[in-house]
Formats: sequence, C-alpha cells, structure tokens
Amino acid sequence: MKYYSLNNYLRDTFGEKVYKISINCGFTCPNRDGTLGTRGCIFCSKGGSGEFSGDSSLSVTQQIEDGKALVANKIKSGKYIAYFQPFTNTYAPIEVLRSKFMQAINHRDIVALSIATRPDCLGNEVIALLDELNKIKPIFVELGLQTIHERSAEYIRRGYLLSVYDDAVERLNKIGVNTVVHLILGLPGESKADMLESVKYVCSGKINGIKLQLLHILKNTDLEQEYLDGKVKVLEFDEYLDILKDCVEIIHDDIVIHRLTGDGAKKDLVAPLWLADKKRVINAINKL
Repeated sequence: MKYYSLNNYLRDTFGEKVYKISINCGFTCPNRDGTLGTRGCIFCSKGGSGEFSGDSSLSVTQQIEDGKALVANKIKSGKYIAYFQPFTNTYAPIEVLRSKFMQAINHRDIVALSIATRPDCLGNEVIALLDELNKIKPIFVELGLQTIHERSAEYIRRGYLLSVYDDAVERLNKIGVNTVVHLILGLPGESKADMLESVKYVCSGKINGIKLQLLHILKNTDLEQEYLDGKVKVLEFDEYLDILKDCVEIIHDDIVIHRLTGDGAKKDLVAPLWLADKKRVINAINKL
C-alpha cells in the first residue's frame, strides 16, 4: 500500500524536513469544565493527549525554544510547526487565543501552526482568527471526530453530532485552512466495516489530512475500568494491520496521512502492550 505521508508532504511544501513542537497552553475542554461533562471523553488521559507537550506555565515563545533545544541534534534547517496539542485549543476567550497563536506565528523559526480542537469549538470569532492567521502562515486545524457512528460517539462521550463536524469542515474550507481529521480504530462495538465506513465518509468530504489511531487503554481513564471489567477488548497486532491496510486503500492519494498509529506514555499504557514496541509496529507498517 502506498500513501502520502506527512513527512513527504512537509518536504514537498517547505523543501526540507520540518519538526513539530508540542505546545501546552493549559486550556481545558467542554467535556471537562462542566459545559458538557467533567470526566472527559472515555479514553482521554489526564493530560488531554498532551503527555509529551511543553510546560503550560511557560510562554509559547519559551516552549518553542525549549522544543527546539530537544531536537537540536536532529535538525539542521531550523523549520518547525507549533503544535497546539493538549485538550481543546480553540476553547478560550478570543483575546487569549490571539495572544497564544500570535506568539507562535510570529516566531522566525515557525513555518506553520497545527491546532488540535473539537468541531463544536469553532465559533465565528475563532473562524475569523484562523482566517487571519492563515494569511500569515499555513494553519492546520485538527478535528477530533473519532467515528461517524452516533452510538459509538455517545459511548465515548464525544458530546456533539456528526452534523456539527460536517458544518465545521465546510466553514474551515471556506477560509482555506488545512483540515485534518482524527479517527480511532477499534472502538468498542465497531466492526471492521464500521471503521471503514468512517474512513470513507471523511475522505468523501473536503479534508486535507487524516490521522488514524488504534484504541489503546491508558491508566486513570474511564476506559481503563471498562477494560478491567471485561467490557472492552483491544485489537490484536495482526487485526490492526489488516484493518489499517484496507483503510489506506480507501484514502485518496491527495489526502495526507499524518499518522497510522499512536500511543501514550509507556508508563500509562494498560493495553494493548504490543503497542509499546514502537519500532516493531512502525517496521510492520512499513513492510505492509
């Protein structure tokens, strides 16, 4: 199977390798602050999927400098993407968002911003700000969809309907930002056909990129208890590769695949334990 990888896309776009620096702004989420709930999505860690991000007590500029120092021996070009990763990065007062994003976009070594968020957190003021930023440097907006199936969305406590996602994609397209969609493979109760249906659906819309991630169980999440109670199973290694192969065959050649797997910190991983052997997983995907 052949696919357009993020690394290749970044080389084509910027002329050389580009590294992401994960930025933590200390934001929250409507699933955490009581607007929709307080426990987060069922799979979400206490760090909001930002265990490898910077220190939220530091300025965005300082986090960028710290991130550069971490990869100084790996990169010569000095080109980076500021990745606003943990929790929901458009869920704050607009003046706060503007301050954080402007610090990053005005940094001389930052060539683009990548902003992880929810489709239901893209109000008119946010869209206008993203439009403004996208005229300065390229903006990637990463939408956490996870699945198109409402029964699964309810189980994971996603908190919004598929129609909200559709509207978000349409509005992001109007301002020309690069739209990337997250999907989780292996959600409880979903068949292989269900997962492929999600991939087909998002690829039929006007998206620029996709992230595929294996459902994995992390410590101190509600999903961990479901797993320990025997209510949830995780995919075996060969199962995941089989599903992944069919997913990639569906994805259009012009859609960039940003990720084919993903994991949390090893110390927090409960299952599947084979996911912790990242070298084995990546090699198997490359061989496939």
